[in-house]
Amino acid sequence: MFRNIHDYCTSLTRQFDTIPSHRQALLLELSDYIAAQIAMEKDINLLFVCTHNSRRSHFGQIWAAVAANMFAVQQVHPFSGGTESTCFNENAIAALRSLGFDINATTNTNNPVYHVIFGEHQTITCFSKRYDDSSNPHVNFAAIMTCSDAEQNCPVIFGADKRIGICYDDPKAFDNTPMQETAYHARSEQIALEMLFVFSQLTK
Repeated sequence: MFRNIHDYCTSLTRQFDTIPSHRQALLLELSDYIAAQIAMEKDINLLFVCTHNSRRSHFGQIWAAVAANMFAVQQVHPFSGGTESTCFNENAIAALRSLGFDINATTNTNNPVYHVIFGEHQTITCFSKRYDDSSNPHVNFAAIMTCSDAEQNCPVIFGADKRIGICYDDPKAFDNTPMQETAYHARSEQIALEMLFVFSQLTK
C-alpha cells in the first residue's frame, strides 16, 4: 500500500469511537457476514449499490478493498453498481487522488473504465454500471445499499445472501459550490473510516 494512504488509514483507526452506536450496529452486520464467509472458507463478495454508481458506491468499493488490505483479510472482492449507469464522478476521483490514489482512465468514452491503484500490484477496476451488470456477482454476495434512494427503489437485489442499508449523504448536493471539495473529502473519509471499522472487527 502506498505510504500516504497507509498513514491516512492508520490515523482513521484511532477515530472509531466517533462512529455513532446506531451506525456501528449496521457496520457490525457487515463484519458478521464477512466473518461467516471466512469461517466457511468462501470468497467475500461485497456489492456497494447507489442510484447512479458515481460517488458513494465507488467510495465503498475502493475503501473496502483498502480496508481489507490494511487488516490482511484475504479473498475480499468489492464491487459497485447502481440503479442506472452514469460515470465515475470526477469530483470523487479528485478527492481520492488528493489522498495518494493513482487513478487512470483506460478507455475514452462517456463512461470510462478506470484503474484505481493504491499500492504495488493493488489495483481496482471502476466504472459506472447497473448493479446487475455481468461484471458484478449474481450469487453469494452481500448488497450494501449506500444511499437512501437505492435503498427505497431496489427492494430486492436478486442473488444476495444479505442486504444491509448503510446509507450516506450525497456530496453531489454541493457540486459547483464553495463547499464542493470539502463535501467530497468528508464523504470519502466517512466511508473510509467505516470500512476500516468493519474489517478491524475481524482481527479481534
